[in-house]
Amino acid sequence: MRKRQAGRVILALTAAGAVLAPPALAQAAEPLRIDLRADVDRNGTVDVAGTADEDGEDTWSVGRGALFLPNIDDDARRCRAVLGPGVSDTVLARCNDAADTKVNGTADAADLARVRSVPAAGLPDDATGRVQVTTGAAQVRVYVKRAGAWTLVTSQTRLTAEELRAGVEFGVEGRDVIRDSRVWDGRAVIRLTVTSAAGTASDDVTLRAAPLLTHHNLQNTQRLLVTEVKGGEPWARRQQSFVRSLEQRAKDAGITASAVKFTSYGDIWAQDFVEPAYVSMPRPGGRQQAIRVMLRSAQDRPAGRELYARLRGPGTGVVQAHGRDMQGWETLNSYGNLETIPPYEHNGRSYPAGRIIMGERRDGSGVRPSSEIRTLLRSQGMQNPLLLDTSWLHVGHVDEFVQFLPADTPRGWRIGVADPKAGLDLLRAAKRDGHGGAKMFSVKPFDGMLAPQETIAQALASRKLIADNDLAATRIEANLDILKRETGVTDAEIVRVPALYTRGIDTTLTGSRMPLLQRIGGTVDAAAEHGQQRLLARDGAAAAPTMMTSAYVPGAVNGILLARDRYLAPRQWGPVVGGKDIFTAAVSKAYNKAGMKVSYIDDWYTYHLGMGEVHCGTNTLRDTSAPWWGV
Repeated sequence: MRKRQAGRVILALTAAGAVLAPPALAQAAEPLRIDLRADVDRNGTVDVAGTADEDGEDTWSVGRGALFLPNIDDDARRCRAVLGPGVSDTVLARCNDAADTKVNGTADAADLARVRSVPAAGLPDDATGRVQVTTGAAQVRVYVKRAGAWTLVTSQTRLTAEELRAGVEFGVEGRDVIRDSRVWDGRAVIRLTVTSAAGTASDDVTLRAAPLLTHHNLQNTQRLLVTEVKGGEPWARRQQSFVRSLEQRAKDAGITASAVKFTSYGDIWAQDFVEPAYVSMPRPGGRQQAIRVMLRSAQDRPAGRELYARLRGPGTGVVQAHGRDMQGWETLNSYGNLETIPPYEHNGRSYPAGRIIMGERRDGSGVRPSSEIRTLLRSQGMQNPLLLDTSWLHVGHVDEFVQFLPADTPRGWRIGVADPKAGLDLLRAAKRDGHGGAKMFSVKPFDGMLAPQETIAQALASRKLIADNDLAATRIEANLDILKRETGVTDAEIVRVPALYTRGIDTTLTGSRMPLLQRIGGTVDAAAEHGQQRLLARDGAAAAPTMMTSAYVPGAVNGILLARDRYLAPRQWGPVVGGKDIFTAAVSKAYNKAGMKVSYIDDWYTYHLGMGEVHCGTNTLRDTSAPWWGV
């Protein structure tokens, strides 16, 4: 605790200035004592009567130290006035509660971190106080509560002796999230200085901006996000049917909130243009004051603008990249390429809020996710991104082969991983049992598009298909080795889910995908059509010099966790043998063994042929009530 206390003894002097006055005439003023406090112990209140918030008030760690929120939501919904097609991304992003110098009602006041001065009963009448932000001044604002109202603290603000004797309450808000810790590490030092004829005294407290955190699958799903395209032509109606089926599956899983539907731009990849995240700090009673933060992808795709219209408001803000990182359509910047390992400790390192994984291309192309987004995520100091190799995937997203599942185990979770070897084994077993002539896919034709006609035997005879899955198996195991090394997960904690992959532009087995993509593109608004055509191919980067694949059978790991034990997978449409889809049976068995109840939803013509699945086309808002510091 850093306190700068000073007092002054008043002496009566002789005319010559050398002889002390008689003892009866000497007077000594009470030394000034100032004590400023914040919620250092994170119990949701500021202790001014005891000592709970004194120890460590000038430091900050993951487990202890005062927090404040980047106040980037829109509690009064005033930002609706800046919505519109002619408004720039920059103007859209700038509007939030921290953009003005007012506290916009009680909900906005709840987003302020409290700092209090300990009542100083002995202050002389001429004492005055002033508040300064000595570190992080450009990133925070401080308000003082007077007569029940919050007033901005400026360089001209002075606190009276009466206020200081009673104790003063301050509110602190952040103006933005931490973007680059080399520029600002999130710390703010608040100083209260009191001056009188008796001397000067001051005290500091240190707070840090609450880290921006992505969600993990141990946080319960509360609401789904999905795009619903407009129009009445066949593909649009089929996608609308997908949305209705999704809502029913969510209801069956106990999700009561209606889905958020994006309708303005026709970008069906709702996983990709936004990553739901949050910031939080303690409130009294063990609760959390949280602001949801929609992290817009570092892509110049129009759908990200809808986040401001559909989601920004009370308790929800939007953060987007700046400058050059908002140009282009690089697929690795889609957030299907950002997933979060649940909390873990291993080899002396702790990740109480989980750890981010992202894919990069380790094929000589040098393509990685946005440097600005990686810097932002790393600068939070909590979920330092771990990069995996996705150069073997045409789209290149980690959600195409790995996921994390809740488990009743000491660790609390398992890794779910696509298993191409198991997929090939299913086909080989069916052929060995005399079913080589069964069709590889049981999906029916749709709107003039032929369903795949190859048989199990023909699929197994394809050298490309075998090579593709040997490659996929090798790369998946290499990535799994990284995850095992980093987390300590054992083979017993891995759920292997049958899967098959094929070259993204291979037309020998499934037929060209481009006619369907053009059909999808035709459903979007004309204003967004040019960019949407590129998006639907999910291939903004130039082709890397390696063989790249996508899911052949709909990727079962590319589904969504609706509840702790409820998993929604894409319908497999695999070979039917003895009246049963052999892939559906094998996928269900793998998840059932891991304690999951599996349901399926048809995404073949809506997402699968666009090189994505259920997870790629949806998103989830999850529970923010647990303290991220691991208490």
